[in-house]
Amino acid sequence: MRHPKRSIRRATRTRRPRHPRREARELEAMTWPESIRVEERMSPMPLTVRWTAKVTEAVRLMREARIRHLPVLDDSRRLVGIVTDRDLRQVILDPRLQERLGAGLADTLAGLTVRDVMTWAVITVRPETEIRDAARLLHQRKIGALPVVKNGRLVGILTETDVIRAFAEVLGEGILARPYRWALRAP
Repeated sequence: MRHPKRSIRRATRTRRPRHPRREARELEAMTWPESIRVEERMSPMPLTVRWTAKVTEAVRLMREARIRHLPVLDDSRRLVGIVTDRDLRQVILDPRLQERLGAGLADTLAGLTVRDVMTWAVITVRPETEIRDAARLLHQRKIGALPVVKNGRLVGILTETDVIRAFAEVLGEGILARPYRWALRAP
């Protein structure tokens, strides 16, 4: 007669796989959809502003379109920065501007250009970048949008809302039954 424990396979008996990392990779390959690319989820041809435009023009554009991130282009239509609602709030609350309030805040803001308030060191992605990598970049750098650039030209913008919508669709389709730590883990 065989020993009862010998009839149960090792993986079942110990509940530890022989190659734990291989199993995680196989599980990821089975459950995560084929690579979702940024170009599938980005907003194509976003609203932009020239760097010589006045701050009041940027504020008006952002309010009318109900957006928080506005890519900034130079005279040759190349991406040079991004202006956000946070950049504009910092300008309005800047102590140096508060000192000049005697001249009037509206007059002071009317003299500022987008070039004076924008973020110059803009972080970009390419259209073929996987959305998980873009999400990781948004999280690590604590930014809300990534301009999408192809051959030096702006082709779209990926916001945190686009990324959340994509992950909600993936989770809603039942592809991932529960959130796994490996889904957003750094490589």
